[in-house]
Amino acid sequence: MWYTLGKFILKNKIVLLVALLLFIGFMSWQASKVQMSYDFTKAIPTNNKKYQEYESFLKKFGSDAGVMVIGIQDSTFYTPKVFNAVAALGKSLKTISAVQNVLSIPDAFNLIKDSATEALVPQKIFHYPYTQQDSLNVAVDQFNNLPFYRNLLYNPDTHAYLMAVTLNNDTVNSKARTFLIQRIQQKIQRFEQQSGLQAHISGLPYIRTVISNRIKQEMNGFIFGSFLLSAITLFLFFRSLSTTLMSLLVVGFGVVSTLGTMVLVGYKITLLTALIPSLIVVIGIPNCIYFLNKYHLAYRDTGNKEQALIQMIGRMGIVTLFCNLAAAIGFAVFALTKSQLLKEFGVVSGINIMLLFFISLIFIPIILSFLPAPKARHIRYLDNKILEKILVNIERWALYHAKWVYGVTIVVTIIAIAGIFRLKSESYIVDDLPKNDKIYTDLKWFENNFKGIMPLEIIVDTKKKMGLVRSTRPLQKIDEFSQYIAHNPNTAKPLSIVQGLKFAKQAYFDGDSASYAVPYESDMIFLAPYLRAKADTSNKSGFSKLMNSFMDADKEKARISVNMKDVGSTELQQLIHQFQQKADKIFDTADYKITFTGSSITFLEGSSFIIHGLKDSIFWAFLLIALAMFLLFKSMRILICSLIPNLIPLVITAGLMGWLNIPLKPSTVLVFSVALGIVIDVTIRFLVNYKQELPHYNGQVKQTIVQTIRYTGVSIIYTSLVLIAGFVIFCFSNFGGTQVLGWLTSFTLVMGTLTNLILLPVLLISVAKKSQKKNEGTLSSIK
Repeated sequence: MWYTLGKFILKNKIVLLVALLLFIGFMSWQASKVQMSYDFTKAIPTNNKKYQEYESFLKKFGSDAGVMVIGIQDSTFYTPKVFNAVAALGKSLKTISAVQNVLSIPDAFNLIKDSATEALVPQKIFHYPYTQQDSLNVAVDQFNNLPFYRNLLYNPDTHAYLMAVTLNNDTVNSKARTFLIQRIQQKIQRFEQQSGLQAHISGLPYIRTVISNRIKQEMNGFIFGSFLLSAITLFLFFRSLSTTLMSLLVVGFGVVSTLGTMVLVGYKITLLTALIPSLIVVIGIPNCIYFLNKYHLAYRDTGNKEQALIQMIGRMGIVTLFCNLAAAIGFAVFALTKSQLLKEFGVVSGINIMLLFFISLIFIPIILSFLPAPKARHIRYLDNKILEKILVNIERWALYHAKWVYGVTIVVTIIAIAGIFRLKSESYIVDDLPKNDKIYTDLKWFENNFKGIMPLEIIVDTKKKMGLVRSTRPLQKIDEFSQYIAHNPNTAKPLSIVQGLKFAKQAYFDGDSASYAVPYESDMIFLAPYLRAKADTSNKSGFSKLMNSFMDADKEKARISVNMKDVGSTELQQLIHQFQQKADKIFDTADYKITFTGSSITFLEGSSFIIHGLKDSIFWAFLLIALAMFLLFKSMRILICSLIPNLIPLVITAGLMGWLNIPLKPSTVLVFSVALGIVIDVTIRFLVNYKQELPHYNGQVKQTIVQTIRYTGVSIIYTSLVLIAGFVIFCFSNFGGTQVLGWLTSFTLVMGTLTNLILLPVLLISVAKKSQKKNEGTLSSIK
């Protein structure tokens, strides 16, 4: 069949080449429309409880992830020069259309009781610009008398000051966010130059925008780097510019079809799908190497180019099909998960790895048919003396040192299994960034001075309409719970309706800071008319708006907003459990329902979901690949022999992660599926050649093993070197997870190459011996 297909391809090469180029042209047009994704909740399925709770929160109270924060630390903050500069920065930021509000000390307001209208009137405290220190000091004294702002806009112990910039949600969730963040950064940089102060920047809109842009830049860099490394490696192997360019075109077509597929199925580039183009380059190059290697071997034997091409397709077509199928399965199983992020990765990678097979099968033979026959220098690599020595040593180990091979494998595997028990699953929002990166250092600055900026939202549901205002009991419980949260070293001072009422009570009692407390029932009698006042509704920073943003329209649910440190998924889970236990003690579960949500919770849920999804995917990938191998070889013994050399590298890599304290997270778990899909490629090529050669040696296993090692060993080693070089490019990433993905995958490929070239032959010989003894025993019993 495959030899007939080879003749068909060469006979209709013009038609097939034109059709292929038209297809690539169409996919290129589609690829030009690919976009970045700015949706960060796609890791969780829509029917997930945490996802639904977060969506419910967003509908009632709006986004919790639309605030960007700017921090300054200076003991001379309250001097006219510095204060005016900060005020000017806030005023400048307000001129940006997508900036909805700026909350900072220069814009802070006080509540003034107006007895005549029974209203609490917001009044600005500071009237900048200041020219005299004395007038500024008067305003500062008034401001310092307001506990509401303490540890919210400033930390009196560290002289740290915060500016919160609220951004338009529609802009934050669109591609316009990049331009918005750049404009804000430009104004901050101008402030730094004029004032001589250092500004710290953070907040989820800023972090996500910068990271998204870096992902896009890295994707382009990785594609270029993968192409460059592949080109250099291919040229060193084959000493042919035309062959190198042909191979690069194959993977280039694969990259174009990948981006085109994303557009056709309605996907955008995410942190995971951004890796696919580079993976396509890395996976596509082995196709080229194996086809070329078989072509050169056939040409050396026959001296006829067309016959060599037909033999190349006939011998390598089925092998390459199953290799790409195994790799596609390794990735496509992600589509079986409920996580949209993993689904997109699985669908796009699975489709395009198979497309890569058809591109290779059509394009390579056709182009080779137009090129001149290989010259002596092009096939010189087949007689590489260094590789010959390596392969001879591999033969010796396989034939004469089986006990040593088994012994070393067992010892290493036991050590690896011990390391697996040390594995931990943990993710941080910015843990993939270097510790000296400005995003990371600025985040730590906010954690040290304001206990972080990651949003945690707590909804207190009284289960009754007007349940928050019928008595002060719910308010007292919210205050008790808020104080408990505030004393935790990982969480900042909570903000809720209670803080607003405390502020109002202080204003009612003529600004006496001792009155900053939860109102009693008797206080509410006098405060009620002032809280119902509508005089400030035209003021965008009015007190009524502040209060309403922490209470729903039915006054049934209250919101407690907490900023917290990026403590990691493990500690966050423990923290939420701790808060839940305390909430159950404070709030009667029969009368109240407490819900923990917000971006921090969805991050935790998303990370856990992806990790569990990846683990399940690896299991299904292994099962489906085993099924494909059984269909290919139709032998249970061969199947077992094929799976062991692929399972051991994964176990060793997992053990290495445990011993090196590399946690399981989405980027590191991805290593196992990627490696499994690629390492199985070596196994298939080795075993197919073994089965093809076995009849030529009258079923003599040892002689066939020697021939197979010599015949496929060169291409396996070359391919492994190209793959390792392709994944090493990820080590130059700015993201720690991608770096680990690069070197761990390279390590796994090295282990996979060793187990397939050394352990697999030993297993085949051992199985053959047992089969022979069994047959001899059966014959003797018959006699």
